[in-house]
Amino acid sequence: MKLDEFDFDLPESLIAQTPLSDRSGSRLLALDKTDGSIEDRHFTDITDYLEAGDTLVLNDTRVLPARLYGVKAKTGAKIEMLMLKPIENGYEVLIKPAKRVKPGTEIVFGEGLLRAVCTDVFDEGIRHVELIYDGVLETVLDALGEMPLPPYIKETLDDKERYQTVYAKNSGSAAAPTAGLHFTEALLEEIEAEGINIATITLHVGLGTFRPVSADDIEDHKMHSEFYIMNEETADLLNKTRESGKKIISVGTTSTRTLETIMRDHGVFTAASGFTDIFIYPGFDYRAIDALITNFHLPKSSLMMLVSAFSGRDMIMGAYRHAVEAEYRFFSFGDAMIIYEGDK
Repeated sequence: MKLDEFDFDLPESLIAQTPLSDRSGSRLLALDKTDGSIEDRHFTDITDYLEAGDTLVLNDTRVLPARLYGVKAKTGAKIEMLMLKPIENGYEVLIKPAKRVKPGTEIVFGEGLLRAVCTDVFDEGIRHVELIYDGVLETVLDALGEMPLPPYIKETLDDKERYQTVYAKNSGSAAAPTAGLHFTEALLEEIEAEGINIATITLHVGLGTFRPVSADDIEDHKMHSEFYIMNEETADLLNKTRESGKKIISVGTTSTRTLETIMRDHGVFTAASGFTDIFIYPGFDYRAIDALITNFHLPKSSLMMLVSAFSGRDMIMGAYRHAVEAEYRFFSFGDAMIIYEGDK
């Protein structure tokens, strides 16, 4: 398939720049993938699409304040560094401007509170670095780093916690699993009170999720790997949900990629951890999920391809046209949609 098949026109005015004061106050576009019908709802109506015994799967990753601004130790040249993921003896990072950073280059942050020494060079601005600091890395990043908001967000985020889900727990992401930003603690309690199970997985969001697709033939696109974990409790619950004939509802594309990776590799849900570079696009055989809660994604992105694989490209493009006409808010701080299978 061609990259242009996943393009659409979006007025800049529909790109949400700030989060709503009420997390669950966003709108919800409900897409029935059996017939393509659409309902315009509010996110608090999400329980209308869930039933007792179903299981909602959340990604409990926590975003690091992973964007850092420093200088080269020798020249004082300004450098921006985005932390992506830990590697053996260091960290994988994205550097701007990358041409200034070669093996042996030392970058200083916060007058020496953190130092990064480049150990290896890769394409597209990727570098491996050794980090030098005292104490706990998360504490150092809290003092020095900014939340790594996407480049289309021009406004300053006053409260760092608004780029975290209310259930964020395990630190390690370079971006938020934004479908989860709509949930409040009260809404999650309401969901559980209706007999709906809540399970968690962890996928640390990195370059694989938000890297643009540049290949004209999408099959040529290569996803970067991201680290995931599923524990035994979640695996058992998901297997029981499937055995009882109830639905598994994935919250976000990151949860989806984790669930489908485990089902692809093991055939059943099982406790597992590792790195996934799964690339989901039309033609993919979904085996793990029955419904998907997600945000509205960038044109030509791998996330557009993932949702198109779930309900069909034409249906998704029609839903996006409707969302534009109805002036839904788009991207990270925007509104939500649920793609589900209604009664046949």
